[in-house]
Amino acid sequence: MPITADQAHWFEENFQRMVDNVALAIRGKNSVIELALVTLLSGGHLLLEDNPGTGKTVLAKAVANTVQGTHSRIQFTPDLLPSDLTGVSVYDQRTQSFEFHPGPIFATIVLADEVNRASPKTQSALLEVMEENTVTVDGVRHDVGHPFMVIATQNPIEQAGTYRLPEAQLDRFLMKVSVGYPDHDATVELLREAENRDRAAAVGAMVSATAVTQMTEFANQAYVDPSILDYVSRLATASRSHPQVRLGLSMRGALGYVRVAKTWAVAHGREFVTPDDIKRLATPVLSHRLLLSSEALFASVQIDDVIDALLASVTPASVRAAES
Repeated sequence: MPITADQAHWFEENFQRMVDNVALAIRGKNSVIELALVTLLSGGHLLLEDNPGTGKTVLAKAVANTVQGTHSRIQFTPDLLPSDLTGVSVYDQRTQSFEFHPGPIFATIVLADEVNRASPKTQSALLEVMEENTVTVDGVRHDVGHPFMVIATQNPIEQAGTYRLPEAQLDRFLMKVSVGYPDHDATVELLREAENRDRAAAVGAMVSATAVTQMTEFANQAYVDPSILDYVSRLATASRSHPQVRLGLSMRGALGYVRVAKTWAVAHGREFVTPDDIKRLATPVLSHRLLLSSEALFASVQIDDVIDALLASVTPASVRAAES
């Protein structure tokens, strides 16, 4: 059943309230906040990659505080074990049986801080739960519940002692965004409040987990014209054949692209997706999924330039029809 105009209006109002709530902690970054919340309402996971001290953790905590539910923070370190995430089965002598003790991954929103500092074995423990919302311990599957979101942070410049995230795990993040440094006015405002060391604490829960689930269902009902699906498909195909790309957009990535475009459209009061939505979301959806060839890396080619070239070479169907 397609979403109605009234439902889209209700979604837009609630979405803006959530943005304003998170903005109490992150000043002057509404576009980044919107992308983070769209990821949540699309049922996906977010990768925050930026320099130290730009507010990655503050943003993640503020998003978590906005939703009524359980939150956990996991500081990834080289000695972190998979069981430290998922939990363990402990033998209870009274009942003479094993009892499962859930780990911190069992929460509504999980902050995985500096995810690339953990070993590949521990990183792989995230794969199942990020894709299927379940954890398997001793052959028994445990549901982490809904909604469920992983917000992972990583530092792109301090690579000593880190482990590069495998392509399979990167593909499970719906979007990757960078917070960036605030502008002059926002910087002055933050400096004025220098004594406040926990700005995320000012963000209170204002939307229930049930409301998040309902908003996700509404977003899924947004209309996507066949020409839009054709556009996404041709972008995916072009990314796989681009001479500077060794790994293009996967089918999982293309499906996520459409889901997030639906949510973005409804968040801005529309019941349908436009080609501009696809273009706007290209960088956060594609930047961590397209892997450059060794020649391109040697030539210092930037992934943003490749994405711009893809958008320039693949034209939406409606535009092509108007030109012909």
